[in-house]
Amino acid sequence: MTLASKITLIRVAFIPVYMAFMYLSGGQPNYWMWIALGVFILASLTDYVDGLIARKYNQVSDFGKFLDPLADKLLTIACMVMFCQWGQVPAWALMIVLTREFAVTGLRLVAVGKGVVIAAGWSGKVKTASSMIGLCFMMAFPTIGWLCAIVVGVIVVTTVYSGVEYFIRNWKCLWE
Repeated sequence: MTLASKITLIRVAFIPVYMAFMYLSGGQPNYWMWIALGVFILASLTDYVDGLIARKYNQVSDFGKFLDPLADKLLTIACMVMFCQWGQVPAWALMIVLTREFAVTGLRLVAVGKGVVIAAGWSGKVKTASSMIGLCFMMAFPTIGWLCAIVVGVIVVTTVYSGVEYFIRNWKCLWE
């Protein structure tokens, strides 16, 4: 296993730690929320670091191409689930994100069965980065309703756009 993949696995390991601190915060701006934010930021930064290492040291692998976006999905969805539980992310928005993630993962699995690996596209990276940054703002300022609404809007728009783009670019994998 490459160093880049090990770093990605560390991101996955951060998720239950992050969720524990979020749960302890009760959705309120307190000490626990700040710790959760710190863990989330650290986990999010591993996304950049593992990609940098993979490219710089030629550690790009099919396993990494699959695991990296999966780790991102798990981290951002974990955060959104907590905010949904507290009523700051509407269930319909979370459902759009979950539907896109399952659909793209399904598309990737079909493609892998045909010997094609679909790496993360640019729009998917924009979706992930904007989601992670927006969710950080929501953790830093969880009681500002209009900020939460803007973040949810950005997440939904980038999620739908990137999902549609993945299917347009890789439609052939489903029918060949």
